Amino acid sequence: MADKTIQKKLAALPSVDEMLRSDEGAAWLARHPRSLVVASVREAIDDARRGILDSNAAFDSVTIADGVSMRLAKKSRPHLRPVINATGVILHTNLGRAPLSDAILDHVKEVSRGYSNLEYDIERGERGKRYSHIVGILREITGAEDAIVVNNNAAAVLLCLSALAAGREVVVSRGELIEIGGAFRVPDVMRAGGAILREAGTTNKTHLRDYEAATGPETALYLKVHPSNYRIIGFTKEAPLADLVKLGRERGVPVMYDLGSGSIIDLAKYGIGGEPTVREVVEAGVDVVTFSGDKLLGGPQGGIIVGRKALIQSIQKHPLTRALRVDKMTLAALEAVLMLYRDEEQAIRELPVLSMLTVSDETLKRRAAIIAKRLAKAVGGAADVKIAREASQAGGGSLPEHEMKTWAVSISPANMSAAALEEKLRAGETAVIVRVKEDRILLDARTIADREIQALVGAVAVALGDRAACVERLK
Repeated sequence: MADKTIQKKLAALPSVDEMLRSDEGAAWLARHPRSLVVASVREAIDDARRGILDSNAAFDSVTIADGVSMRLAKKSRPHLRPVINATGVILHTNLGRAPLSDAILDHVKEVSRGYSNLEYDIERGERGKRYSHIVGILREITGAEDAIVVNNNAAAVLLCLSALAAGREVVVSRGELIEIGGAFRVPDVMRAGGAILREAGTTNKTHLRDYEAATGPETALYLKVHPSNYRIIGFTKEAPLADLVKLGRERGVPVMYDLGSGSIIDLAKYGIGGEPTVREVVEAGVDVVTFSGDKLLGGPQGGIIVGRKALIQSIQKHPLTRALRVDKMTLAALEAVLMLYRDEEQAIRELPVLSMLTVSDETLKRRAAIIAKRLAKAVGGAADVKIAREASQAGGGSLPEHEMKTWAVSISPANMSAAALEEKLRAGETAVIVRVKEDRILLDARTIADREIQALVGAVAVALGDRAACVERLK
């Protein structure tokens, strides 16, 4: 009897052609490519068939049509999309690191929507260089003689080593042979660039005499790597930068410094210590400096190289430069970011990364209170909502020792675990990425923009309960 029921249900399943000829099918085909509609219809029918075979599930045309609509909506949505970062990690590598302001994006849009003078010298009416658009402003704010930009800082280091030290030795302190995100290691980058690693000193102590002892006729560079994503503390020693520069001058060996995060502003005045500025390093006499565009600089992904003109010109001529070059959108965004640094107060105010790093405790508490109040009203008894004292991080391999006090909205769901709520928030129409602590969800006010509050409240409310009830409570 059961087999006959199953066979009857299977026979009643609509065909793909029947679904396409229906009113719903016509509507789908009017909005989506035919190939996408056909694939979604087949998948929905296959799902219904499996449900019948596995558990004798019931179905009707409405259920199948809803399945098709859900699939089409999911397939039509771009895979790369915005999320709300409620983790408190400002430079969250997995979430795209530095967000850009509307003004910066407007400049990118203006340059990208049509043609531009990317490699055209308007004044001379002839071919120009794409890096000319940012060299002037980089010289101005860093004090360097020249500059070039590639697609990320690892690429910048690779290019410098390839252009300046291929087949020759590069002396590095053993304590600076770091590994960055994604298991990329300085020794591996050096090998890929054709340089020969020559270690100096020990893991915790490297003296100037160690650099001297490691120097030979094949020495091409002294390389320093700033510990932007780690710290060695305790019984430690590193050679003063000024002494290493002096040694380089005496031996005719250029000094290269991989700064990593690349701060332009002295953050110590805002209570954030431990980060040398690019200008300080340049003024100390370092010959080549590399740093990221999307970390403490607060711009798009990029690897910025500044330094002595003769060395930068050698780097520009290397074949890898073309392979690693940036496009017009990156250059437009970077130029707009760099121009803000002419006025430190404006940079702090208008660059999201700097704003989040320096935001006042009072502002964070007020923002958290607003979110908590609106959430409590929206979710009713579905969760206990309150504000709590927590800590934020810079992230992105920056400021490893600097923990920032913050205010967060703490949510304890009444009818599900915090882990279940976290999963629902990730999977929602508006994806919200949160922290989980002691079976509570934390929404850190530091990385939540004011313009995101309404969407955030709606997303949490929907994840906790019935959409209609949440909307009614918010009226």
